[in-house]
Amino acid sequence: MTLSADLFFSFRSPYSYLAVGRYRDMAREYDLDITLRTVWPIAIRDPDILFTGNPAAPRYIVMDCMRAGQFLGIPISWPRPDPVVQNLMTREIAEEQPYIHRLCRLGQAATRRGKGLEFAAEVAPIIWDGSVDGWNEGDHLARAAERAGLDLAEIDAEAESDAEALDAEIADNQEALEAAGHWGVPTLVIDGEPFFGQDRVEMAKWRLEQKGLARR
Repeated sequence: MTLSADLFFSFRSPYSYLAVGRYRDMAREYDLDITLRTVWPIAIRDPDILFTGNPAAPRYIVMDCMRAGQFLGIPISWPRPDPVVQNLMTREIAEEQPYIHRLCRLGQAATRRGKGLEFAAEVAPIIWDGSVDGWNEGDHLARAAERAGLDLAEIDAEAESDAEALDAEIADNQEALEAAGHWGVPTLVIDGEPFFGQDRVEMAKWRLEQKGLARR
């Protein structure tokens, strides 16, 4: 029996990047259907609460995600450009956001086609692994979409023509994440049970094994 789960994901989250390829590999190896559910980064969704509280939080997040990448053997570097235009020193979020809305809508358009997980697993590395300077330029996104079995021009056209409906679906994803009992990404939800963080991939697999996870 094919098992299913939802992966709540953000293109701006380094931890989402560190998790998505591992979940994609799991879905390829096992009889498992993981639906990608893109959410807006918190910097877009609710910038007033971004990095509130202890001022050490941003510094720790950057240090920890880089350390996690080293531990996992996954290359990671802060994106050029950042998917969210933000002054990291002052934390100010720019009014004009030329990248993140497109990325999120593309992710949701890919999910409509049953290829969201593959799309995110191909796009996240060109944003986060440091191998590309200007992931938004040239044919980087087109080639990533092609590797996921998608045509970038087609989903780009849908992201523009059906933006309102896609945004509503992304908002529904956020509500579903909160209904499952969490607020952050990456979170894999299995039968209503949330597994938050890139360090919960193996635990999520353990739970799926209890439910009968089998190799393809």
